[in-house]
Amino acid sequence: MTITTGQKAPDFALFDTDKQKRVLHEQQGSNIVLLFFPLAFTSVCTAELCSVRDNISLYNQADARVFGISVDSLYTLGRFKAEQQLNFPLLSDFNKEASRAFGVLYDTFPSFEMQGVSKRAAFVIDKQGIVRYAEICPTPKEQPDFAAIQRVLAGLRTNG
Repeated sequence: MTITTGQKAPDFALFDTDKQKRVLHEQQGSNIVLLFFPLAFTSVCTAELCSVRDNISLYNQADARVFGISVDSLYTLGRFKAEQQLNFPLLSDFNKEASRAFGVLYDTFPSFEMQGVSKRAAFVIDKQGIVRYAEICPTPKEQPDFAAIQRVLAGLRTNG
């Protein structure tokens, strides 16, 4: 099932790299940016998440909490977060539940015939839990449209 704008975001509970359970519906009251990415330590994923790290003030100004999500283990994501000095939580979707719920799971990843890898995707969820932006990148080499994400967040800030 593909998630589209205007619908309620599917709930999930995933562990972050500090081994804390993060439940999506418990984040209501803040705007949320979910960034699904294929695999830690790969070049495009590193560039994408480091770009968010370097621009975290834009998300903070929009009262938005950013979460990176991949099917990597907590331990892999913890090392990746530390090495890249990422300043937002990374969540392990090792069981692929959130990726399935958001419709962003590859049957077969284009490289190396791996099954069950998350597609690169971005979702903005408003303070009430409604999806206001949904983008699934056509290939793993493409990054989300961060300018569009910022426009949506600016609109949410303006509209309440």
